Amino acid sequence: MNRRQLLKLFATTPLLSLAYNTSHAINSTVLTKKIPSTGEAIPVIGMGTWITFNVGDDTQARNQRTEVLKTFFDLGGTMVDSSPMYGSAEAVMGYALDRLGRPQDSLFSTTKVWTRRDGKAQIDESFRLWGLDKFDLFQVHNLLNWEEHLPYLLELKKRGVIRYVGITTSHGRRHAELEQLINEQPLDFVQLTYNVLDRDVEQRLLPAAQRNGVAVIVNRPFQGGRLFDIVEGKPLPPSAADIGCENWAQYFLKFVVSHPAVTCAIPATSQIAHLQQNMGSMHGELPTANQRDTMLNEIRSI
Repeated sequence: MNRRQLLKLFATTPLLSLAYNTSHAINSTVLTKKIPSTGEAIPVIGMGTWITFNVGDDTQARNQRTEVLKTFFDLGGTMVDSSPMYGSAEAVMGYALDRLGRPQDSLFSTTKVWTRRDGKAQIDESFRLWGLDKFDLFQVHNLLNWEEHLPYLLELKKRGVIRYVGITTSHGRRHAELEQLINEQPLDFVQLTYNVLDRDVEQRLLPAAQRNGVAVIVNRPFQGGRLFDIVEGKPLPPSAADIGCENWAQYFLKFVVSHPAVTCAIPATSQIAHLQQNMGSMHGELPTANQRDTMLNEIRSI
């Protein structure tokens, strides 16, 4: 059964969706990894909000995203990542958190500063939109104006307003500069693109992060959905059963988060059925180095 078929099944069988949600939330142990700079453990699967939470003032869409966020928390998720670049996503997050009664213990709040100008006003606006007085992680988005933003974020960290500081990139951009920052700046996190097809970061960035004790957040673990197009209609490879994968989403995610340098991945979705597939990656075993090699060979053969 492929991802689209499962989505249709959940949509037409609400009790099945509820049973899946409840059983995984109550009966399963969530896989976590530690943030190197503090030793704090976080679940290996988080959630992005790019496009999916950019729904403006549409009340029906906002309420549906609130249900997505509730399910994410129910299934053991904590890290939610956003940015001012993502349109109304931060405002929708604030709306959803209000509707859910501000579940602060469940949330690992993550956003970014993204402006060529003074970032202080934009950072203040993110606090207002989310309805928070403290962020877990604030990042410089796509290295934009990092020379000004990073010192200010480090100042906010020192003041206790944010807990962790990071820098992001995506789509394979500015890797040389990012590597230099990992080596020279006091970063807690770096965010980058990594998946079974986009593996350039294995050569320098992931080793640099591991060497410097920097946590790694992976964006685009499905290559924007392209990986599902490649494997559509194809059965899961033999190794999937060995690592507890029931679908392609879990196969792709477990490959990503099993890399020793990776802390978590943040797939984005607006569909609860897809979210449930993603969150299933937090259970069972992670692939060993030998199993990862097998997975790559299986993908190459498709």
